[in-house]
Amino acid sequence: WTRINGRCFRYVARSMTWANAEKNCLSMGANLASVRNAYEYRRVQALVRAASRKSREAWLGGSDAQQERTWLWSDGSPMRYTNWCRGQPDNARRSQHCLQMNWSGAKCWDDLWCNHSRPFVCAKRLRRR
Repeated sequence: WTRINGRCFRYVARSMTWANAEKNCLSMGANLASVRNAYEYRRVQALVRAASRKSREAWLGGSDAQQERTWLWSDGSPMRYTNWCRGQPDNARRSQHCLQMNWSGAKCWDDLWCNHSRPFVCAKRLRRR
């Protein structure tokens, strides 16, 4: 786990669907990661790069599966910061509802079919001692 901005983040290299990735994060007391600002996104990108030796696409906790075009984080926090690639989210074939990071040359966000397999990033709050 890596501390970023008062939370702990972890990159998991094993590819799985968005829902299974969220379940995996939950089993560690975490959620798929929400990203609150550009600084956090750069730090999460650095974490992925350090672990995978490249800027791999990976799931974050964003989804609009509940309501189209209403993007929410799986940890319940509001999605105030976004880093969508140009023309995204495009909801291709009306069925892209999950957020992947590090997409395209710009390494920005893209909506993707949730049943695709990707590595993923979990995040959890720091526990007070």
